[in-house]
Amino acid sequence: MTEETWKHMPPVNLPKPCGLQVRRERRDAVEHRQRILQVAQALFAQQGVEAVSMHQIAKAASIGQGTLYRHYAHKGELCMALMGEHHEVFVTEITTFLAHQARTSPLERLDGVLARSITFLEEQGALLQPIMQTQMQQVMCGDAAKASRMSFYLWLHDLLADLLTEAVTAGTIASLDVSFTADALLATLNPMFYRLQRQERGLSPERILQGLRHIYIDGIKW
Repeated sequence: MTEETWKHMPPVNLPKPCGLQVRRERRDAVEHRQRILQVAQALFAQQGVEAVSMHQIAKAASIGQGTLYRHYAHKGELCMALMGEHHEVFVTEITTFLAHQARTSPLERLDGVLARSITFLEEQGALLQPIMQTQMQQVMCGDAAKASRMSFYLWLHDLLADLLTEAVTAGTIASLDVSFTADALLATLNPMFYRLQRQERGLSPERILQGLRHIYIDGIKW
């Protein structure tokens, strides 16, 4: 067959995958995802999140690295998938607490939110750190909008801002820049900053919580 003849041949219509094949591919994808998460959780528990590479996860899960990266582009995404259930539990716990304490002062409710946030960081901080690193890289690359959509701290920022606004309105604290204060408070709850305080400074969770209370509760009262 000459090159000229090849150019004028009609396009070949390849048969589309049948329903059974599509279902099998979807089932394989679900199984791969579950295996990846199970293996990653086990490796993270054994070696620590930072010490485990994506290559190790793919090898331990007996899948190709290409398959792993099709499901999770980087370790931050993988950690986000593992964090999903924990995040839902955290949000539910905070929401339930605020509903039960609706008649207490906004600063009392803020105190409860801080205490639960410290507990959450203590339990899940290792998974949260790669997520935060990914979001910081996106901000540095000019993709701040995507980072904001990914960040589950956006919800917490609005919650803290609402409590601070309520406290200002009630006359419990002096007028302040609510959005800035909420951002500053979240900066101190950054997993990387929390890790520095715990591991490098040797501070206990109780001491960190007391420091937050001193600055962001007692420090802003009249």
